[in-house]
Amino acid sequence: MAISEFLPNEYGYVVLIVVFYCFLNLWMSAQVGRARKRYNVPYPTLYAIESENKDAKLFNCVQRGHQNSLEMMPMFFILMVLGGMKHPCLCTGLGLLYSITRFFYFKGYSTGDPTKRLTIGKYAFLGLFGLMICTISFGVSLILG
Repeated sequence: MAISEFLPNEYGYVVLIVVFYCFLNLWMSAQVGRARKRYNVPYPTLYAIESENKDAKLFNCVQRGHQNSLEMMPMFFILMVLGGMKHPCLCTGLGLLYSITRFFYFKGYSTGDPTKRLTIGKYAFLGLFGLMICTISFGVSLILG
C-alpha cells in the first residue's frame, strides 16, 4: 500500500513547512558564519569570551539566536509530523506562524540586544502550543480508535 493511503492529501503542506524551516535554519547558519568573520571568532569557538573579544556580545547574540532555534527544532518537527497526520491544515498554519516568528526571534537577537528577540519572536510559543494540542488530539484519537 502507498503511504498516501494513510495520510490526508493536505499532509503535503506539512511536509513543505518542515522543509521551509530547514531553509530558515540554513539561512541562520550562514548568518552565524558571517558573524564569525565580522567579529573575528574562529572555529571551533562556540561562544566568544568578552575579555578576549570586544565584539563578543554581538557574536554571541547571533550564535545564541541560531542555537536556540536548533534546540527547539526537534520538538517542532515531531509535533508537525505527528499533529499534521490528523490536522494537516491547522498544523500548516501553526507551523508557518512558528517559522515566521522564529525568523523575527533570530533577527531581534542578532541586534545584540537579547530583549529584542521577544518583540515578535515571543509568539512562536503560540504556534508550538497549538501544535502540541494537535498532536495530543492525534494521540487521543489513536487510543480511542
